Amino acid sequence: MKVLVVNGSPKSDNSNSMHLTRAFLDGAGWLDAEIIDVSKEDISGCLGCFSCWNKTPGKCVINDGMDEILSKIISADVIIWSFPLYFFNVPGELKNLIDRQLPLSLPFMAESSESGGHPPRYDLSRQKHVIISTCGFWTTKGNYDSVLSMFDHICGKDKYIAILCGQGELFSVPELKSRTDSYLKIVSRAGAEYAARGILIETKMELAEPLYPRNVFERMADASWGIAWNGDISVPIDESHSFTIQMAALYKPDGMERVLEIYYTDIDKTYQILMTRQGSEVITNGFRPYTTRIETPYSLWRSISRNEISGEEALFKHLYKVKGDFNLMLEWDKLFGAFDAAKPEHYPPAKKPNMLILLLPWIAIWIAMAIDSTVGSVAGIAAASFVPLLWLRFRPVIFEQVSVPIVTGISFAALFGADIRLVVSGSYLIFGLIWIVGSFTEIPLTAYYSASGYGGNSAFSNPLFIRTNRILSFVWGSLYLITPIWTYILMGTGYASYTGLINSLLPAFMGIFTVWFIKWYPARYARG
Repeated sequence: MKVLVVNGSPKSDNSNSMHLTRAFLDGAGWLDAEIIDVSKEDISGCLGCFSCWNKTPGKCVINDGMDEILSKIISADVIIWSFPLYFFNVPGELKNLIDRQLPLSLPFMAESSESGGHPPRYDLSRQKHVIISTCGFWTTKGNYDSVLSMFDHICGKDKYIAILCGQGELFSVPELKSRTDSYLKIVSRAGAEYAARGILIETKMELAEPLYPRNVFERMADASWGIAWNGDISVPIDESHSFTIQMAALYKPDGMERVLEIYYTDIDKTYQILMTRQGSEVITNGFRPYTTRIETPYSLWRSISRNEISGEEALFKHLYKVKGDFNLMLEWDKLFGAFDAAKPEHYPPAKKPNMLILLLPWIAIWIAMAIDSTVGSVAGIAAASFVPLLWLRFRPVIFEQVSVPIVTGISFAALFGADIRLVVSGSYLIFGLIWIVGSFTEIPLTAYYSASGYGGNSAFSNPLFIRTNRILSFVWGSLYLITPIWTYILMGTGYASYTGLINSLLPAFMGIFTVWFIKWYPARYARG
């Protein structure tokens, strides 16, 4: 199959539309497609002399690069027209190429055409056409009428498919790469579907979704020019001011009122973002008491926004500081992260770990064995057997998988007459060792269970998140390492049956400590 791409953008390889086209080709597996870069071709405008119809049938009298291009168009099985929208139509150089296709038609009137037309000189009925285009408006609706009308005549209505994307300039903005990349994945999927059987309706719906809501895009677009309109004249604004406005435009209100103050240390500029229930506003004077203050070099903050360095890594290295309420930083992705147009109902939710699964078999033996060794052994075996069933709904963690055979072994040991005081005390010791080991693994034990509240698996690349959980895992492990001491003593008294209950009180206090620590420690670290 011969696939021909007609890149009609004057920006050549830097075309925003070509970002989409390459994703489409990649998904379809058409990596060997030939690309005609119209801006680099020698294509003159049509003279309207009609010599290609009556004097030199099928051949244009203009001697330039169009003759070779026509040969490629004739031999192509699929033609992908890639271009940006210029003043509600195709760019001028591409229009020249389209006009110069006149030799492909015969001069006679086509009887089958209601509006009048000309029959093709060659049988091109096998050809398929794809239009891929971006524009600078927030939506494509109403902006492509003349383009689609033209291709209706050229290809025939319903004889081509069109992937039209508004907000096209965003594909060249590094700071928004995470959002544009998610859209390109949908385009790639569309390419795969088109090559196989046709683009699915669900994919078409996702392609039609704007990258950002209208108010967000238009605020970013207006700020990108580096000027502001005061009602009468345009006023230049500082680049850092423009950047901060664009960042503020991404804010998604969550019902809380905050004041985010940003001090760019290397350029000595301060801005405040008023985060209200309705939206956000950037102010440069008349500052209010801040909720959170970020002190950072402007160059660093730009690098973070472009994903050249992660914000978590930069904070861990003390490259910037955070004062005030650190919770805003913990919720940064939710408040300022990319808008995702993908329909969540199309994808099953990812399974998450649950710490109760880790604790279940251990709690069973701690509580039940202190009352009756046989009952406790049976409870431990039953709980350990039940855990794998829970993995059908929750994501298993290595520490749970290790716990299942250990608890089963402990239960059988008690069932066959082992000293119950040693068994229960030893179980706490083993459990504590698991936590201690888990504090030194690449991903600490507690991190598996808390990551869902900090962006999922992406939290594992956050060094401050890892350090916080490493400390917590070690502290919890230390608690369980000393628990066997009083457990062994307690089980030799008349309060043995209450051992499991008593040993649940200290972890409850540790839970309160954990909730406090995961907020206090990162905030303290961020202050430098």
